[in-house]
Amino acid sequence: MPPLQRTSWSTWICTVLLIGSTAAAHAAADKATVQEILDGDQLFIDSKKAKVTQTASTPQVISTGDSRGQLQFSSNAIGRINRQSLLKLGSSCFLLNKGQILISGRQDGCTRSNRMSVRGTNYILEVDGDGNADIAVLEGSVVVESNDSEQAPVTVEAGQRLKLSPTGVVLTVLKLVAGDYQSILGGPLFSGYTQAVPGFAQLESYLKLNLPGVNLPITPSVPIPTTPSVPPVSIPRFF
Repeated sequence: MPPLQRTSWSTWICTVLLIGSTAAAHAAADKATVQEILDGDQLFIDSKKAKVTQTASTPQVISTGDSRGQLQFSSNAIGRINRQSLLKLGSSCFLLNKGQILISGRQDGCTRSNRMSVRGTNYILEVDGDGNADIAVLEGSVVVESNDSEQAPVTVEAGQRLKLSPTGVVLTVLKLVAGDYQSILGGPLFSGYTQAVPGFAQLESYLKLNLPGVNLPITPSVPIPTTPSVPPVSIPRFF
Protein backbone atom coordinates (compact mmCIF):
# COMPACT_ATOMS: atom_id res chain seq x y z
CA MET A 1 0.00 0.00 0.00
CA PRO A 2 1.53 3.39 -0.98
CA PRO A 3 2.40 5.81 1.87
CA LEU A 4 -0.36 8.23 0.85
CA GLN A 5 -2.97 5.52 1.24
CA ARG A 6 -1.60 4.55 4.65
CA THR A 7 -1.87 8.15 5.78
CA SER A 8 -5.43 8.42 4.50
CA TRP A 9 -6.37 5.18 6.24
CA SER A 10 -4.90 6.40 9.55
CA THR A 11 -6.74 9.68 9.21
CA TRP A 12 -9.99 7.84 8.54
CA ILE A 13 -9.50 5.67 11.65
CA CYS A 14 -8.86 8.76 13.81
CA THR A 15 -11.95 10.46 12.40
CA VAL A 16 -14.14 7.45 13.18
CA LEU A 17 -12.80 7.28 16.74
CA LEU A 18 -13.38 11.00 17.22
CA ILE A 19 -16.94 10.74 15.95
CA GLY A 20 -17.56 7.75 18.19
CA SER A 21 -16.26 9.51 21.29
CA THR A 22 -18.30 12.62 20.48
CA ALA A 23 -21.44 10.56 20.00
CA ALA A 24 -20.84 8.85 23.35
CA ALA A 25 -20.49 12.23 25.05
CA HIS A 26 -23.65 13.51 23.41
CA ALA A 27 -25.58 10.45 24.63
CA ALA A 28 -24.92 11.40 28.26
CA ALA A 29 -28.37 12.94 28.82
CA ASP A 30 -30.51 10.30 27.14
CA LYS A 31 -31.39 8.48 30.37
CA ALA A 32 -31.96 9.42 34.01
CA THR A 33 -32.63 7.05 36.90
CA VAL A 34 -34.56 8.19 39.97
CA GLN A 35 -32.37 7.67 43.05
CA GLU A 36 -34.35 9.47 45.71
CA ILE A 37 -37.70 11.23 46.16
CA LEU A 38 -38.25 13.67 49.03
CA ASP A 39 -41.32 15.48 50.39
CA GLY A 40 -43.99 13.08 49.20
CA ASP A 41 -44.47 11.29 45.90
CA GLN A 42 -44.97 14.11 43.42
CA LEU A 43 -42.16 13.26 41.03
CA PHE A 44 -43.44 12.28 37.61
CA ILE A 45 -42.20 10.73 34.37
CA ASP A 46 -44.51 11.74 31.53
CA SER A 47 -47.19 12.78 34.07
CA LYS A 48 -47.14 9.37 35.81
CA LYS A 49 -45.85 9.03 39.36
CA ALA A 50 -42.29 7.73 39.34
CA LYS A 51 -40.64 5.33 41.75
CA VAL A 52 -37.09 5.05 43.02
CA THR A 53 -34.87 3.05 40.58
CA GLN A 54 -37.22 3.87 37.68
CA THR A 55 -35.41 5.10 34.56
CA ALA A 56 -36.65 7.74 32.13
CA SER A 57 -35.34 7.91 28.56
CA THR A 58 -35.33 10.59 25.88
CA PRO A 59 -37.68 12.23 24.95
CA GLN A 60 -39.52 11.66 28.24
CA VAL A 61 -40.32 14.53 30.61
CA ILE A 62 -39.49 14.53 34.33
CA SER A 63 -41.47 16.93 36.50
CA THR A 64 -42.18 17.64 40.16
CA GLY A 65 -45.03 19.09 42.16
CA ASP A 66 -44.34 19.65 45.85
CA SER A 67 -41.61 16.99 45.90
CA ARG A 68 -37.87 17.03 45.25
CA GLY A 69 -35.77 14.29 43.74
CA GLN A 70 -32.31 13.06 42.83
CA LEU A 71 -31.55 11.72 39.35
CA GLN A 72 -28.52 9.88 38.00
CA PHE A 73 -27.86 10.59 34.34
CA SER A 74 -26.27 8.04 32.02
CA SER A 75 -23.08 10.14 32.29
CA ASN A 76 -23.05 9.23 36.03
CA ALA A 77 -23.57 12.90 36.86
CA ILE A 78 -26.20 13.65 39.49
CA GLY A 79 -29.09 16.07 39.17
CA ARG A 80 -31.18 17.26 42.11
CA ILE A 81 -34.45 18.67 40.87
CA ASN A 82 -36.33 21.15 43.05
CA ARG A 83 -40.07 21.51 43.52
CA GLN A 84 -42.30 22.75 40.68
CA SER A 85 -39.74 21.88 37.99
CA LEU A 86 -39.96 20.38 34.53
CA LEU A 87 -37.18 19.02 32.32
CA LYS A 88 -37.06 17.00 29.13
CA LEU A 89 -34.33 14.46 28.40
CA GLY A 90 -32.41 14.88 25.15
CA SER A 91 -29.63 13.15 23.27
CA SER A 92 -26.95 15.70 24.16
CA CYS A 93 -28.40 17.72 27.06
CA PHE A 94 -31.48 17.97 29.22
CA LEU A 95 -33.87 20.86 28.54
CA LEU A 96 -35.02 22.68 31.68
CA ASN A 97 -38.32 24.38 30.84
CA LYS A 98 -38.96 25.68 34.36
CA GLY A 99 -37.79 25.23 37.92
CA GLN A 100 -34.36 24.55 39.37
CA ILE A 101 -31.78 21.77 39.23
CA LEU A 102 -28.37 21.20 40.80
CA ILE A 103 -25.88 19.35 38.58
CA SER A 104 -22.86 17.62 40.08
CA GLY A 105 -20.55 16.01 37.54
CA ARG A 106 -20.20 16.10 33.77
CA GLN A 107 -23.64 16.88 32.43
CA ASP A 108 -24.66 19.57 29.95
CA GLY A 109 -27.92 21.44 30.42
CA CYS A 110 -30.03 23.51 28.05
CA THR A 111 -32.69 26.17 28.11
CA ARG A 112 -34.73 27.16 25.08
CA SER A 113 -32.09 29.75 24.14
CA ASN A 114 -28.79 28.51 25.59
CA ARG A 115 -26.61 25.51 26.25
CA MET A 116 -24.43 24.98 29.33
CA SER A 117 -21.33 22.92 28.47
CA VAL A 118 -19.26 21.47 31.31
CA ARG A 119 -16.37 19.09 31.89
CA GLY A 120 -17.25 18.17 35.45
CA THR A 121 -18.49 20.77 37.89
CA ASN A 122 -21.19 21.79 40.38
CA TYR A 123 -23.69 24.28 39.04
CA ILE A 124 -27.31 25.31 39.51
CA LEU A 125 -29.60 26.08 36.58
CA GLU A 126 -32.90 27.86 37.17
CA VAL A 127 -35.60 28.98 34.73
CA ASP A 128 -38.57 31.08 35.83
CA GLY A 129 -42.08 31.23 34.39
CA ASP A 130 -41.12 33.98 31.94
CA GLY A 131 -38.14 32.07 30.56
CA ASN A 132 -35.41 34.04 32.34
CA ALA A 133 -32.47 31.80 33.25
CA ASP A 134 -29.99 31.90 36.12
CA ILE A 135 -26.75 29.87 36.16
CA ALA A 136 -24.82 29.75 39.44
CA VAL A 137 -21.44 27.98 39.24
CA LEU A 138 -20.52 26.69 42.68
CA GLU A 139 -17.25 25.09 41.56
CA GLY A 140 -15.55 24.52 38.21
CA SER A 141 -16.67 26.43 35.13
CA VAL A 142 -19.52 26.40 32.61
CA VAL A 143 -19.45 27.64 29.02
CA VAL A 144 -22.79 29.23 28.09
CA GLU A 145 -23.51 29.14 24.36
CA SER A 146 -26.42 30.93 22.74
CA ASN A 147 -28.58 29.50 19.97
CA ASP A 148 -27.93 32.82 18.24
CA SER A 149 -24.63 32.28 16.39
CA GLU A 150 -23.91 36.02 16.51
CA GLN A 151 -23.51 35.92 20.30
CA ALA A 152 -20.12 34.77 21.53
CA PRO A 153 -19.94 32.03 24.20
CA VAL A 154 -19.54 33.20 27.80
CA THR A 155 -17.52 31.28 30.39
CA VAL A 156 -18.96 31.41 33.90
CA GLU A 157 -16.27 30.69 36.48
CA ALA A 158 -16.61 29.28 39.98
CA GLY A 159 -18.21 31.78 42.32
CA GLN A 160 -20.15 33.55 39.58
CA ARG A 161 -23.85 33.79 38.71
CA LEU A 162 -25.03 34.63 35.20
CA LYS A 163 -28.52 35.90 34.42
CA LEU A 164 -30.00 35.48 30.92
CA SER A 165 -33.07 36.92 29.24
CA PRO A 166 -35.65 34.58 27.64
CA THR A 167 -33.88 35.13 24.29
CA GLY A 168 -30.49 34.20 25.74
CA VAL A 169 -29.03 37.69 26.12
CA VAL A 170 -26.65 38.14 29.06
CA LEU A 171 -28.22 40.52 31.56
CA THR A 172 -25.81 40.50 34.50
CA VAL A 173 -22.84 38.62 35.92
CA LEU A 174 -22.76 38.60 39.72
CA LYS A 175 -20.31 37.31 42.31
CA LEU A 176 -21.46 34.63 44.74
CA VAL A 177 -20.58 35.66 48.29
CA ALA A 178 -20.36 33.55 51.43
CA GLY A 179 -23.99 34.22 52.29
CA ASP A 180 -25.10 32.90 48.89
CA TYR A 181 -23.21 29.65 49.40
CA GLN A 182 -24.49 29.27 52.94
CA SER A 183 -28.07 29.71 51.74
CA ILE A 184 -27.60 27.19 48.92
CA LEU A 185 -25.96 24.55 51.12
CA GLY A 186 -28.75 24.87 53.67
CA GLY A 187 -31.50 24.97 51.05
CA PRO A 188 -33.66 22.42 49.22
CA LEU A 189 -30.94 21.28 46.80
CA PHE A 190 -28.77 19.94 49.63
CA SER A 191 -30.86 19.41 52.76
CA GLY A 192 -32.54 16.10 53.44
CA TYR A 193 -30.75 13.97 50.84
CA THR A 194 -29.02 10.73 51.78
CA GLN A 195 -27.55 9.83 48.38
CA ALA A 196 -24.08 11.13 47.56
CA VAL A 197 -23.17 13.57 44.78
CA PRO A 198 -19.93 12.94 42.82
CA GLY A 199 -18.54 16.47 42.92
CA PHE A 200 -18.96 17.36 46.58
CA ALA A 201 -15.28 16.81 47.43
CA GLN A 202 -14.27 19.34 44.76
CA LEU A 203 -16.85 21.81 46.05
CA GLU A 204 -15.61 21.34 49.60
CA SER A 205 -11.99 21.95 48.52
CA TYR A 206 -12.97 25.09 46.60
CA LEU A 207 -14.86 26.56 49.55
CA LYS A 208 -12.11 25.79 52.06
CA LEU A 209 -9.62 27.57 49.83
CA ASN A 210 -11.72 30.56 48.78
CA LEU A 211 -14.51 30.97 51.34
CA PRO A 212 -13.28 29.33 54.57
CA GLY A 213 -16.06 30.96 56.58
CA VAL A 214 -18.77 28.93 54.85
CA ASN A 215 -20.07 26.14 57.06
CA LEU A 216 -20.44 22.91 55.14
CA PRO A 217 -22.86 20.22 56.30
CA ILE A 218 -21.11 17.85 58.70
CA THR A 219 -21.79 14.83 56.51
CA PRO A 220 -23.04 16.30 53.22
CA SER A 221 -25.24 14.01 51.18
CA VAL A 222 -24.27 10.98 53.25
CA PRO A 223 -26.55 9.37 55.81
CA ILE A 224 -25.40 9.86 59.37
CA PRO A 225 -24.65 6.48 60.95
CA THR A 226 -26.61 5.74 64.07
CA THR A 227 -25.44 3.75 67.05
CA PRO A 228 -27.73 0.78 67.60
CA SER A 229 -29.48 0.89 70.91
CA VAL A 230 -28.53 -1.82 73.37
CA PRO A 231 -31.48 -3.36 75.23
CA PRO A 232 -31.20 -3.25 79.00
CA VAL A 233 -29.77 -6.38 80.58
CA SER A 234 -32.11 -8.11 82.96
CA ILE A 235 -30.27 -9.41 86.03
CA PRO A 236 -32.04 -12.32 87.69
CA ARG A 237 -32.87 -12.00 91.33
CA PHE A 238 -31.76 -14.81 93.63
CA PHE A 239 -33.41 -13.49 96.80
